[in-house]
Parts: sequence; C-alpha cells; structure tokens
Amino acid sequence: MRRTDLDPTSSPAAAFGVQLRRSREAKGLTQVALADLVGYSDTLVSSIERATRSPTQPFAIRADNVLGTGGTLELMYWNLSHTSLLEGFPEYAAQEAKAAEIRHFELGIVPGLLQTQEYAAAFAGAAVRRGKITQAQADDRINFLLARQKLMDRHPHPWLHFVLDEGCIRRPVGGAQVMRRQLRHLEDLAARPNLTVQIAPYSLAEELPFTMVVTLLTMADRSLLAYSECQLRGFLARQSDTARALDRDYDQLTVEALPKAASLEMIRQA
Repeated sequence: MRRTDLDPTSSPAAAFGVQLRRSREAKGLTQVALADLVGYSDTLVSSIERATRSPTQPFAIRADNVLGTGGTLELMYWNLSHTSLLEGFPEYAAQEAKAAEIRHFELGIVPGLLQTQEYAAAFAGAAVRRGKITQAQADDRINFLLARQKLMDRHPHPWLHFVLDEGCIRRPVGGAQVMRRQLRHLEDLAARPNLTVQIAPYSLAEELPFTMVVTLLTMADRSLLAYSECQLRGFLARQSDTARALDRDYDQLTVEALPKAASLEMIRQA
C-alpha cells in the first residue's frame, strides 16, 4: 500500500494520523492487525492515518489501550473536535501525555492533573455563570481533564513534580467541603513514589521566580519543552534558550520552596 507522509503541523487531523501510525509501527503492527485489535476496519485505520477521515472518541480510546500510548490519542481527539479549550493548550496536552517527566509551577489554584472532578466542575460552572462558555463546553472541559489525568496511571509512570504557590491551598474553591476533599486528594497523590508536591509559601514574597504558570516537559529523548499561558492562550516553547532559562529558575524554586514533609504538613493544616 502506498504510504502517505503527512506534515503533523499541517492540521490536527494530520497530527493525529501521524501519531497513530508511529505508535502502530512502534508496536510492529500492520493496519490490518491494529484494525482487528480495536474492532474497526483496516480501511478506517488507513483513512485516519492519511487524515482523510476523523477519528471518533471510542476509536481513540481503544487505540490508546491497544498501543499503550497513555491517553495521547484521546487527547489529540479533543484537539480535533472541541473548541472550548484555551488556544494552544491541546498542543501542549498532546506532548504532556508522552512526557517522561513533568514539572509544574502553579499560581492560585490546584493544577489540573491534581484536581478532583468536583473542584474542576466548580471552575467550569463559574465560567458558565459569567457567560464565558456554555454548559456543553463546560462538560467538554471536564471530560478533557479526566482524559488528561489518565497519564497519572500510565506505564511506565512519568515523574511528576509540582510546586504550588501557597494561594493554591488557601483559596476555598467550591466551598469548604469541596476544598477539604481536594486537599485530602492532594495529600493522597503526594504519597505516590513518582509524585512530589512542594508549597512555595507566601514568605518567599518577591523571591518567587515566576509570576505565571510554568510547565517543563522532559521527553523520552531528553529534549525539553516549556509551556506557559496568559488569559487568552497558551504558549509551547521547544528546546530553546527560553526553555533552558525556565528550567534554571524552576531548579532554584525547588530549593526555595518548603521541603516535601513541611509542604504536606501545611496542606493538612489547611
């Protein structure tokens, strides 16, 4: 069969097709073999890989399970089909799902990967009340978040490191009960051997190196990606002076933030 080489940057459908083909070939599967495993026709698999047909969410989920891609294809499906997400974020999320190490600094709220569903729903509901999104878009955001969180249970597990500004555990999102359950969930996650949570206390004041959300992704080939965002869109920087500069600042932040034990004690007190 003639192979069609796609530019993955040309469209979300092309990016999905290229990722599907690469994952399939890495497993040593033909299109026919993959089709048998996921319960779809090889014609459909071929069409999706050539970006002439769009995948469905069930197809993406089954392909993720068969190919062991840690939810990457489902996340890319959301990029294809939904517009309720911050511009630039789906591109980041597709890389996040494949990262070997994720380091994240957050201001003001618990990061998405660590959120409970009801905590996330409180934010989405507030956006609906402000008229920023519809209820359907709010539901999309919650479903997308749940798809992202699957990477937490991916094998092999990614290494995860979070530094949270103290405000993340002080702001009572969703009310006292929702926040209490969120903080207990945070404590439970921090007990995992591949996950570390540190708190950057208010006392760091002007010594805090970041004034925005920053995420650093170390990929399997040891390349470094950096992500940040403003109110209107997200920005993904590949291996560059920018990424390396943020990497150095993050290392300094981990030294200045509370150690793990002291951070967990602050969470318990909150």
